[in-house]
Amino acid sequence: MKQVSVDIGGTFTDCFLVWDDIYLETKALTTHHNLALGFMDALEQACKELGKDIRTVLSQLDSVRYATTLGTNALIERKGPKIGLLTTAGYESQVPLSRGRGYGDGLTPQEQQDLPAGQRPEPIVPIPMIAGVRERIDYKGDIVMPLDEEHLRQQIRLLVDRGAQAFVVGLTNSVVNPVHERRVEEIFLEEYPTHMLGALPVILSHQVAERKGEYVRITSAILDAYLHDQMYHALSSLEMTLKEYGYNKPMLVVHNIGGMAQLNSTHALQTIHSGPTAGVNAAEHLSEEFNVGHLVAMDMGGTSCDIGIVVGGGIRFYDFNPVIDRWLVSVPMLHLGIIGAGGGSIARYDTTLKHIEVGPASAGSEPGPACFDRGGINPTVTDADLILGYLDPEYYAEGHISLNKKRSEFAIGEAICDELDISVVEAARQIKKKVDTNMAHAIFKELGVKGYDPKNFTLLAYGGNGPLHCCGIAKVLDIEKILIPPFSPIFSAVGAGIMNQVNIHEKSVFMNIYDSNTRSLFKEYERFNSIVEELEGEGKEELLRQGIPEEAIQHRLELDMRYGNQLTQTSVISPVNRLNNMAEVLELVNSFSVNYGERFGEGSQQPEAGIRINTIRVLSFVELERVEFKKPIEGQIEAPEPVSKRDCYFVDIDEPVVTSVYRTQSIQPGAVIEGPALVESPRTTYLIEPGWKFIMGEQNSAWIINSQNNSASNKFQTDTMAVK
Repeated sequence: MKQVSVDIGGTFTDCFLVWDDIYLETKALTTHHNLALGFMDALEQACKELGKDIRTVLSQLDSVRYATTLGTNALIERKGPKIGLLTTAGYESQVPLSRGRGYGDGLTPQEQQDLPAGQRPEPIVPIPMIAGVRERIDYKGDIVMPLDEEHLRQQIRLLVDRGAQAFVVGLTNSVVNPVHERRVEEIFLEEYPTHMLGALPVILSHQVAERKGEYVRITSAILDAYLHDQMYHALSSLEMTLKEYGYNKPMLVVHNIGGMAQLNSTHALQTIHSGPTAGVNAAEHLSEEFNVGHLVAMDMGGTSCDIGIVVGGGIRFYDFNPVIDRWLVSVPMLHLGIIGAGGGSIARYDTTLKHIEVGPASAGSEPGPACFDRGGINPTVTDADLILGYLDPEYYAEGHISLNKKRSEFAIGEAICDELDISVVEAARQIKKKVDTNMAHAIFKELGVKGYDPKNFTLLAYGGNGPLHCCGIAKVLDIEKILIPPFSPIFSAVGAGIMNQVNIHEKSVFMNIYDSNTRSLFKEYERFNSIVEELEGEGKEELLRQGIPEEAIQHRLELDMRYGNQLTQTSVISPVNRLNNMAEVLELVNSFSVNYGERFGEGSQQPEAGIRINTIRVLSFVELERVEFKKPIEGQIEAPEPVSKRDCYFVDIDEPVVTSVYRTQSIQPGAVIEGPALVESPRTTYLIEPGWKFIMGEQNSAWIINSQNNSASNKFQTDTMAVK
């Protein structure tokens, strides 16, 4: 297997090169003005370590997998085309009105509570760019009013005259019957062929979001159209660059649903948060390989901290209506908790609350933290870590980035110390305590709302800063075991190397699996099976178009189910792909009941309210060759001599503590190191705080165990023996 996986973050671009049995990891600073530059820089570093030139490597690769923040950046910067919206006449105001609480989507809870200051976001499609189309399809899909084609042509010309550069067609009930949306596209191309207007995209809402919900479906299509141009041209440019260097296969783009597809089968909206999604995918694979059960995945990079939950059994947590920037959409995404807490998060003194706040603003890679000496003047978490002694100024990023401690001292002193009248070290302590507490609270919330206790989870810490802050976070949560995964600094890029090629098709339905009024079970087997067969056919056709052999294509059926009219909706993996008898219906009901009980507590099920299917979703996929992790270590040996010692400061200890420093290159798997200690690798630093024990694993993985809790240490020994 030969492949390259790249994850573009806000600060660093991570690269993972697999060359048969050789695994190489590299990092480069993200080049926001042209993401391809950072991509090629990271890849070139890996090729040098391999001892081959970049053209030789690219010409022999099986695949290039790419996770990008391009769409996220375009939304933040509001860099998109002028969009025209064609919608059903009489419904022109549904997007501008959004929902009653639409002003609060994308805001923090504190901002949502400030009603007098509440403002809706600046619309992507202003009212003059919305035109009504005379047509009507009812909820069953029957045509109530045929499409007025002459009026439609007038409305298209109106939007073109007003400067529309992209078009969204969002007609009422088009997910039930898309015939009118498709005809609108045909008429648009008749009026303005590509040789007249160029390659202006026409986005049909039923192709972007296949579930009911008019506002969120049309909003999804608007965002997709807004991001389409920049994503398409940027990724196409990268694909052309790769071809120039000898890579002649289609590039695979990571999707936020937890799979990937070729560029020509990718909607722009599917790339939002694709990098963190790849990390959760890798965590799922690791959970199986290491047999560790429940994991809370924490990816702390330079800009943000992304939180995912892995509970095993193939269960995944989706956001069915996620908020992207300030807009609610209807595209299912793998659930992530995202907070502005990374190495580049800016610390400041809050004059109202009279204490230190950290994030969500970030120094990014340009100019970066003050200690990067690239023009940054704001104190960041990385600056605090340097002041506390956790980072070696001469060995950060294996010496590729030299850190200037005096810059950190000046930035923290000016922004915080002068306000609080405290020392630089004390300010750095408070910054670390604040950022660790913020992340712990975010993890607690993510687990709590799903009915889980953090004490039953292992903290999986990765990203450039995850191993540096994991002990402080675990301490707040009372988590006793921390797992640092293999290749932790670039773990999300590794996740892209584990993904399968996937596409998803779904359909909104209204099916009572159990009708509480008639006390009867579902019997419309033919209706259910025909929908599943149709969705499988669409997925199969798309994978065949991407060159996948038919015999390799597999399907998985997921159902969004709920009790009666509850708002809570649960995604259930169906035990069967077809319903043919009452026994299979009861099997499905039991799967839903077990899943619901695990999430919300046994006894919380309410079958007396009825059981309903709202969405039928088919995942069509092909299993690809995956990166394999080496199994957990089986023995324990003495630690080597430290390479050095230096004073470090810890949150709960007043005086500096002499701390041993080790390098991963000199530590054998199974070596045990008692905290306090620092373990440095070329691309991250493991901080073992006092009271914790470090056990080195393969591929730079590690266990960090709370050594003050004897039961935790004993349980770890038992679990390790069980793995053997």
